Amino acid sequence: MESVKKPAITTLDDLFGIPATDETVQSIPANLIDDFPEHPFHIREDEAMQAMAESIKAVGVQTPVIARPIDGGRYELVSGHRRKFAAALAGLDTLPCIVREMTRDEAIIAMVDANLQREMILPSEKAFAYKMRLDAMKRQGQRTCRPVVDKSKSADMLGEAAGESGRQIQRYIRLTALESPLLQLVDDSKIAFRPAVELSYLQKEEQEALLEAMEAEAATPSLAQAIKMKQFSQGGKLTPEVIQSVMMEEKPNQIEQFKMPKEKISQFFAPGTPAREMEARIIKGLELLQKRERQREASR
Repeated sequence: MESVKKPAITTLDDLFGIPATDETVQSIPANLIDDFPEHPFHIREDEAMQAMAESIKAVGVQTPVIARPIDGGRYELVSGHRRKFAAALAGLDTLPCIVREMTRDEAIIAMVDANLQREMILPSEKAFAYKMRLDAMKRQGQRTCRPVVDKSKSADMLGEAAGESGRQIQRYIRLTALESPLLQLVDDSKIAFRPAVELSYLQKEEQEALLEAMEAEAATPSLAQAIKMKQFSQGGKLTPEVIQSVMMEEKPNQIEQFKMPKEKISQFFAPGTPAREMEARIIKGLELLQKRERQREASR
């Protein structure tokens, strides 16, 4: 049987699934290329970034960035934020760039789709990226006079493109309603995803009270606790006292904790010292005390 050969990828546009055009690669000063406004994906100066910078220093930027022209002879970066950052670390003043005429919403969709190909994406990055893309899809539909679809249908359409269920897309977008400290705890894997979704329904002042309770109890809410607080919030009954009470509930398989009233130890610390710092200093003090007692025993 004669085998069917797959067409070879011959251009960068083929590689990234971009329709073939007559676009050419230009060399553009990096200081004329602005980062995409409210870019939801973080640029990390980690080992991978350092390795990319070393590679660029040796062979240059092999894959052109994509940008769109904006006012004042400047450009807005659509794809290639990590390459631009690495090029700066490598000391490059110009970037190979494909300049493409795009509307703001077309640029948002292209920017999000390009970055969702990364292997490691934080929950907060997905949350804001999905929200930006979904909003852009809705605006495009309104401008082209397409029938307006409901939120769940739009999420299903986005989910199909992103490889997620529409319901999961909606859950991620809910995370954008979290206060920054709580969202950071989700990124740090200290609050699980599903409890975080439930907590996103709490009002701003309720989330702030929750953060204080979490610090006081040195604990994070379980899914059951998050759901309970959401229900209290919807009923207008989620006071700081209720939050504290919920957070003090013993969770299944919870490790027993030793607790000491804050007023008994606060005299040994400066006002406003975080609970975690107090804990660390107390443990350090106990370690020093234990070491001294061992030395005393050994000298007898």
